[in-house]
Amino acid sequence: MFWMKQKSCASEGTDFSEKVAIEAEGLYRSGKLHCAEAVLAAVKNNFKPELPDDVVKLAAGFGSGSGSGCICGAITGATMSMGLVLQEDRRKVMQMTRDLHKWFHQEYGSTCCRVIKGKQHGICPELTGKVAGKTADLLRQG
Repeated sequence: MFWMKQKSCASEGTDFSEKVAIEAEGLYRSGKLHCAEAVLAAVKNNFKPELPDDVVKLAAGFGSGSGSGCICGAITGATMSMGLVLQEDRRKVMQMTRDLHKWFHQEYGSTCCRVIKGKQHGICPELTGKVAGKTADLLRQG
């Protein structure tokens, strides 16, 4: 089903960021990856496909607010993916991270996983996709 959704969006001319968002949300919904892993995987697949899939395992401990409900795992995965794509430009990664946090806080009112899930139960799949899409936007603009 995910493949069909992705294929139909691509054939309709959906932009690159939406493609990354759909991929991340599909990976999350598959149950095989959590939020941080799904964002990192989708960005890696679309910006650095030559890297081994094992890099996604670096995000294993960051789902559900690092297991404690603190910072949203999708943000963590996005931050990791920015470092992966912009390896030589730490300043740019820091600026994009700030931009992502500002956008996220405006969208969801908090960057705390526990707070977001408490207010909007079941939001994680959609949120994961939106963070991946926003990250793709930032990286393409950057």
